Amino acid sequence: MPANASARRHLPNYALYGAQPGHDPVDSVHHERIPSRASRFGFEIEPHFHDALIQTLYITRGGGETSIDGQRWRLEAPCLVVIPARSVHGFHFDADIDGHVVTTAQSAIESVAMTAAPELLDFVRTPAVLTVDPYSRRGEPLAALFEGIGREAAHPERWQYTAGLALTLALFVQIARLSEKARLTGNPARAALVARIERFRLLLDARCRSRQPVARYAEAMGISAGQLTRICREAFGISAIEAIDRRAVHEAQRLLMYSSLSVKQIARELGFRDEAYFGRFFRKQTGLRPTEYRLREQGRLSHSA
Repeated sequence: MPANASARRHLPNYALYGAQPGHDPVDSVHHERIPSRASRFGFEIEPHFHDALIQTLYITRGGGETSIDGQRWRLEAPCLVVIPARSVHGFHFDADIDGHVVTTAQSAIESVAMTAAPELLDFVRTPAVLTVDPYSRRGEPLAALFEGIGREAAHPERWQYTAGLALTLALFVQIARLSEKARLTGNPARAALVARIERFRLLLDARCRSRQPVARYAEAMGISAGQLTRICREAFGISAIEAIDRRAVHEAQRLLMYSSLSVKQIARELGFRDEAYFGRFFRKQTGLRPTEYRLREQGRLSHSA
């Protein structure tokens, strides 16, 4: 039996720490200020776990210590704490502690993330303590997100749970960005790779309608064509030319679905020398002729409407 499972056998399993049975926020997004509960227990939260609930704390003043699944962290404001479901955790807070706690069903967050952005799942499932610069591009949205979740929780209205869940998912987008930045800070080589990938993405967006060769992209990035292909294989698992083609196909699909341009006009718009060549390229990438793809997708849109 895993150590955590063994430890949980003898620990309280709360919905909210100290709450009486029947008070279960599993079908809501619960928000409160940290002192409102911690002060009732002398700012000492004994080890416990939540069977189905994930908690996210944003400490804006004061600090303390936490232990999550046996790992100890010192907490100093401003910082974020992520406690996934079934993680054994406890806190010792300083008496001047302040900040937010958001509690919701982890399965709900995972369900939405699975559809919208599966790469967020790791950040939902992994305990974390993250230092925050509240004035940075990634840190600035946090206060507004927690306050928005708090407003939704405080004023019952139609679609309240949906709004709270959407704000919580947006919160985890920021947590993921902060986590990635923290990882890159300790790995300059990885940071340089990510910067080049992002530069390539921006170039693809800007040039996807001009059918430029790999060498032109590499030149704009100040590297060789071979280096660009190695970067693409490491980041995406495909070659640079495959990445260029996929971005062109994505743009073609968008134009076929949402514009009234003819296939010939779309071919010209995307830098192809003639309609027939564009048709062969598109069919090779998607298995459908451009006209077949347009009819299928517009039919789906009409059916959805």
